[in-house]
Amino acid sequence: MPLVDAGYVVLDCAEPEKLAVFYKELLDAEETDATANRVEIRGADGIRLAFRRDVNATPPSWPRPENSLQAHLDFHVSDLDAVERKVVELGGRPLDTKDAAGPHEERGYADPAGHSFTLRRATPTAPKQG
Repeated sequence: MPLVDAGYVVLDCAEPEKLAVFYKELLDAEETDATANRVEIRGADGIRLAFRRDVNATPPSWPRPENSLQAHLDFHVSDLDAVERKVVELGGRPLDTKDAAGPHEERGYADPAGHSFTLRRATPTAPKQG
């Protein structure tokens, strides 16, 4: 029997109910628990997130150095453009959407409370020649 039953990534924010809606829509998730100060969700792929009320929460400033990256979420997607439209429709905003070089295409965003996350799409690599 495991010692830990479940784990959550917990994001502090001023309005957990509103932030939970953003991620529920983005991740096709369901709310699994809610109290006056915390909302928990589980995504279709099993990811578990919780949003905890902190009226003094300060959003990260990434990519600026002051109060920079405090936590970071990565989500794998198949269509970056379609998911970007959904993020913006739900109240998120682009932070760094230039396509990065390397084995993954990725773009950076902030959720409505200012937490940063990355959408990543694995790019197929050509087999080595010779």
